[in-house]
Amino acid sequence: MTRAIHVHGPGCEHGDAPDPVPTMRPRTPAARGAARTDPLDTLNPTPMATRTAAARKTAARLERENAHDEIYEKITVAILEHRLHPGTKLVEERLAEIFGVSRARIREVLARLAHEQIVELIPQRGAYVAKPSIEQALDVFEARRLIEPAVVRRLVDTLTPEKLARLRQHQDLEQDARRRDDKRAVIRLSGEFHSLAAELAGNTALARSMRELSTLTCLMIFLYDAPTSTSCRADEHTQIIDAIARRDVARAEKLMLEHLDHIESGMKLDTATEEVDLEAIFKA
Repeated sequence: MTRAIHVHGPGCEHGDAPDPVPTMRPRTPAARGAARTDPLDTLNPTPMATRTAAARKTAARLERENAHDEIYEKITVAILEHRLHPGTKLVEERLAEIFGVSRARIREVLARLAHEQIVELIPQRGAYVAKPSIEQALDVFEARRLIEPAVVRRLVDTLTPEKLARLRQHQDLEQDARRRDDKRAVIRLSGEFHSLAAELAGNTALARSMRELSTLTCLMIFLYDAPTSTSCRADEHTQIIDAIARRDVARAEKLMLEHLDHIESGMKLDTATEEVDLEAIFKA
């Protein structure tokens, strides 16, 4: 026998009403947020906050590095142009006032310059622009004779029209300084020519070494009375560039070594081999 099943509907007038179906109430945004909250979120910063903090730290670091590099460049240029003489004391407090930075920042710059032997740090006395000895001067030229032919070879191997144009532009600046008889600019630009050649050669180690050696050479030119006109002759850089442009490695190397000989011979370094006659001095 089939039993009929009666389904109660909204218009049903007899029998028990079905249990009401529970309705889903929409949650408020606050409730939805609370439902998603992870207990760990209260302990750790949100990803956005982390990114913001990291961005601030990166910006602060870049600002410090830029300030550091700017101060370093200004001191180096002052040395290259002989506005800071060998033996000049570099007072931390005064430099901090001039550049508007902390003494700690100045100490960082001086430490970098000391690492490059451009500045000498003397315990209990402070920092001084280096005064290379005659022995150190001879060592510098020995190093340059080893490094600069390698720079020339690498530059010729990697030469592009853009690199050659940069060398020509730099030489134009140097020649303009000579026409204006700006001796400080001539010394600085002459030293920078060698640093630029090493930079364009594309070897960072060579470029770093060349920059240090060129700066020390500028100090020595002042210290050992080398006349600007003979220490860096007006046409020698041009001849070197012309040989590089022709990719004539042998001639470029030969010209570079002769150029270094001229710079060294312009300095009064012969006292390194002089022997003092004490008897003649004290019995005269």
